Amino acid sequence: MRKHILSACLIGSLFAAQALAQSKKYPSYSGIYPHLAMYNNEGECGTGAVVPWAGKLWAVTYGPHLPFGSSDKLYEITADLKQTVRPESIGGTPANRMIHPESNQLFIGPYAIDARGSVRVMPYKTMPGRHTGNARHLTDPKNKIYYGTMEEGFYEVDVNTLTPTLLYEDGNVKQKKETDESNNHRGELLPGAHGKGLYSGQGVMVYSNNGEPGPQALKQFDIESGSLSEWDGKTWKVVRRNQFVEVTGPGGLYGNKNPATDPIWATGWDHKSVLLGVRAGGKWSFFRLPKASHSYDGAHGWNTEWPRIRDIGTAQKPDYLMTMHGMFWRFPGNFTPKNTAGIRPRSAYLKVIGDYTRWNDQLVFGCDDSAQKEFLNKRKAKGNIEGPGQSNSNLWFTPLNQPDHLGPNTAEGAVWLNETVQAAETSEPFLFAGWPNRSAWVQNNGNASVTFTFEVDKTGNGTWTTLKTVTVGPKKAVNVEFAADAPGEWIRIKPGKATNATAHFSYSANDRRTTSPNPMFAGLSNVSTTKTSGGLIYGLGDNRRALGMAALDYAGGQPTEVGYYELDGNMKLVRREDEKAMSFIKSKFAIPQKAVTIDESSVLVVDDKGRRWRLPLGPGAYTDLTNQAALRICREVATERDLFNAHGTFYELPAENADGYAKIRPVSSHNLRINDYGSYRGLLIMTGIDPQAMKNSEHIVVSDDQKAAVWAGAIDDLWKLGKPTGQGGPWKNSAVKAAEPSDPYLIGFYDQRSLQLSHQARSPVTFTIEADPVGNGPWMAYKEVTVAPGETFRFTFPKGFQARWIRFKSNTDCQATAFLQYN
Repeated sequence: MRKHILSACLIGSLFAAQALAQSKKYPSYSGIYPHLAMYNNEGECGTGAVVPWAGKLWAVTYGPHLPFGSSDKLYEITADLKQTVRPESIGGTPANRMIHPESNQLFIGPYAIDARGSVRVMPYKTMPGRHTGNARHLTDPKNKIYYGTMEEGFYEVDVNTLTPTLLYEDGNVKQKKETDESNNHRGELLPGAHGKGLYSGQGVMVYSNNGEPGPQALKQFDIESGSLSEWDGKTWKVVRRNQFVEVTGPGGLYGNKNPATDPIWATGWDHKSVLLGVRAGGKWSFFRLPKASHSYDGAHGWNTEWPRIRDIGTAQKPDYLMTMHGMFWRFPGNFTPKNTAGIRPRSAYLKVIGDYTRWNDQLVFGCDDSAQKEFLNKRKAKGNIEGPGQSNSNLWFTPLNQPDHLGPNTAEGAVWLNETVQAAETSEPFLFAGWPNRSAWVQNNGNASVTFTFEVDKTGNGTWTTLKTVTVGPKKAVNVEFAADAPGEWIRIKPGKATNATAHFSYSANDRRTTSPNPMFAGLSNVSTTKTSGGLIYGLGDNRRALGMAALDYAGGQPTEVGYYELDGNMKLVRREDEKAMSFIKSKFAIPQKAVTIDESSVLVVDDKGRRWRLPLGPGAYTDLTNQAALRICREVATERDLFNAHGTFYELPAENADGYAKIRPVSSHNLRINDYGSYRGLLIMTGIDPQAMKNSEHIVVSDDQKAAVWAGAIDDLWKLGKPTGQGGPWKNSAVKAAEPSDPYLIGFYDQRSLQLSHQARSPVTFTIEADPVGNGPWMAYKEVTVAPGETFRFTFPKGFQARWIRFKSNTDCQATAFLQYN
């Protein structure tokens, strides 16, 4: 039967080459086809599932909290990229998908699709809830499957009649949610909230949630949140009290082939690091991995969408791809507690991905691109800017090897953060293999010296050997570098005596990018250019499904109005007469004044909590343009996180409820004069085009009257602008008080880093260099240096040194400079 199903899934693959040729009639930019954009009339439009079936690609979208249906649709896409909105669509908030071999059906959202592509519907009236997962039935898998919802609703569904039998009532039936931004439901069954994953095997059904009810979860990222639980058909058992998302196994969408013995995998996280659980032989084991991005954090659980582990290989050669916290991971299909080798980081990404699949020898990612409601993601640097007028998202088509070719896989995470640890008690295993540059920060907050032992599991078979030991004095910290050839799949740490400690691992890639942009960015204006074709942009509402643009010509920093234009789904930029739309864009999307402060040696940001952060400077021409509000600084271009563009560097900026600027990540540096940017039909759109080079790039769309233009691509194209660079520091001939630390200055994710320290005192000054590897503390002393009068201390940081922020202290009042150069 499975062989027949695989054949059904691959119908049309023989025509892939022909389909590819046919698809070229549709405009595409970096693998995104604007005509495939999916819209709804809700506060968010994410892609919940994408599955090849019956010779087509099927996708469902979801709104934010719609357990009884919505304007979202079921989409059918042919090999030549013709999109059909299925008339059976009833919407909702679905992200479930499962192929049931015995009945030869795909279950996706509230729909059952047979091998001929016929669609049947399970109405929300009979099965209410935000459908988040499916699982094979524990006792009658031939005739029934399970449905789970985000608010603890559980059903068993007859695959033939589609009749649901209620097991546990969905929380929305008795308690309606007030608004999309209000607290998560407090369930009656399990701790945590905001359900995500569902899978079965080994005699249990496993369910995950990744959030927490209550107002504190909307603001604080590091409180207790979420849970992983299992049900044996009668009673529930909480396995672990952390935020969990994906639950799956080697069988993926089909369910495990040998359910009694095949492992079950679960991914999750806490404020320290990524969590990976595996159930084998009826027992759970847990491991930790580093985070590439913190934009997915947040105790409410809203910032993750649906991370997945999915086979993107072939029947002959499986190839499991894992998405988690902004990283593509290679995942071994034979992962068990006794065979844990093979997890490897691939590359970092910026898109928000809800699901993905292999189809016609490409990867297809279903994304969450433009939410009309930005939910809790508000901050001063954005001004009063609104979200798009109508939520929309798209699919992203890429080569099969794309997960290896985006951002550097630099990542970090902790096993302990200011925690009480017992003598000889080992931490959970933390991934060790996969990076050329590895180090750890160990801080002893106790009152006595402690010797810490690092142990490694060299082959992933559970055998641990000592790698090295380090003694840390009371109230002290050390930075431990590991040799590039130090063996080990996993590493763990244990203290020689009880204490309070932090143990944080930092891993970095060798960033092989240059400082030169990819040719795809040709035609965008250089920052030194006095004239540029710009404009403010806005995704229109009222089902117009177009991008509005208030086009501007700049001479220096001063704009002149050109007119109002609209970009349609065929990527035709046409002048329109619409004074209302023009006025609205100029008012609501004006670039805010003084979004950041540019001083002599850094970009100063004071966040919404009053915390101060300093970022490197780029070319000097950015200073005046920033002060003139001629450059957009901050905007949401992927749901629930921002793209921050300051002084020639793009950054990924988590929402404030995910700790905001404390966890900012530089993506790339550039010398472009980008006036505005935003998301439209899954694309990243930028304005600021060189009028003399408008037609020199396939990524530039020029208006019908040749007076306006935009650049179109994918947000992950930004990695190709060039590696992050910059210069500056927290002090420049600054009056420094003894023992008073400087503002934090970003040092994480840069490649070649050097420091110069000097002062104007008449006697030697001792400086303490402190690092924060986490982002929000703790600060750890890295080095003390004494600088004689008239001299400059010069230092090049080794590759093994990694931290997110750096700061400086002086042992005396003086006038000092701390200058850092990042190349």
